[in-house]
Amino acid sequence: MLDTIGSPTAEAVLEDALRRQFKGKIALVSSFGTESAILLHMIAQIDQATPVIFLETGKLFPETLAYRDTLVARLGLTGVRSIRPSGAQLAAWDPDGRLWQRDVDLCCAIRKTNPLDGALEGFEAWITGRKRSQSGTRATIEMLESGPDGRMTVNPLAFWDDAQIEAYFTAHELPHHPLEAEGYTSIGCATCTLKPRPGEDKRSGRWAGLDKTECGIHMPRTQGSGLVFAGNGI
Repeated sequence: MLDTIGSPTAEAVLEDALRRQFKGKIALVSSFGTESAILLHMIAQIDQATPVIFLETGKLFPETLAYRDTLVARLGLTGVRSIRPSGAQLAAWDPDGRLWQRDVDLCCAIRKTNPLDGALEGFEAWITGRKRSQSGTRATIEMLESGPDGRMTVNPLAFWDDAQIEAYFTAHELPHHPLEAEGYTSIGCATCTLKPRPGEDKRSGRWAGLDKTECGIHMPRTQGSGLVFAGNGI
């Protein structure tokens, strides 16, 4: 089965990855953000016990945590794992909880990149909700890629546009993230997420005003100060 541009459908890619290509060795990494319900719903139709990794950074909007709980209950997901940063790393590098103001890359490394690397141990691949339509930095992603950590990344929604996204929410009566109604289009940590301005892409509100477009989990890893960092480290 093919989508409108001749590529396999998202559902077909997911089913092949979960039941054949990476059976028992793949997880979905979900932010439970504005578009996350689509992949979570698709996975629930295939296997409700599929591992779902959720990075609970300690800086998320309370609405995101509530939305996670709503979707888990609604979809009957039994494999959700809420992963938190290392207490030792927080004590050493972010004792006052304000590292994001001093070194946003290091904050992301401690609260997202390092916890995810640990959570993915034993997996050969992971599923993401990245789409070409989200930003210029994602404009060339493919449905199946070799990831920065040596694992394969599966991006079933790579070619989806806004119309397809909204149509899926409507067809399956999925609830939207509560902050979407307030104008948020891409939601990460509350400390580093703003509403995009008119005409900006969906992810423009992430780390607004900084020379940063990704948290680091989709970037090559480097070593620094005993920790694993994305990009150029600290």
